Amino acid sequence: MKPRLTFEAHTEMGQALTSIQQDLQMRSVQLANAYPRSGQEGIPEKKLDQACKALSEARSVLKKLLFKEHPELAEVTVYYPGRQDHRA
Repeated sequence: MKPRLTFEAHTEMGQALTSIQQDLQMRSVQLANAYPRSGQEGIPEKKLDQACKALSEARSVLKKLLFKEHPELAEVTVYYPGRQDHRA
């Protein structure tokens, strides 16, 4: 069996993925406001949007793994900072 992430590694991963997703979302909006959404010019924004959705799915699965692996320490805010409901 492969080693699982420590709670500290989950915390670092959550911070990193949150930051990356926020940056991608900001850049996706920037592109959507600067270029047509169709044709060749719309491809970069669509790709960033797809990347945002993939990151969201990864964060969701990692949150579930966190609660499975570290139930005594797990909080939603590890992968979703700013959320009011800390347990899930």
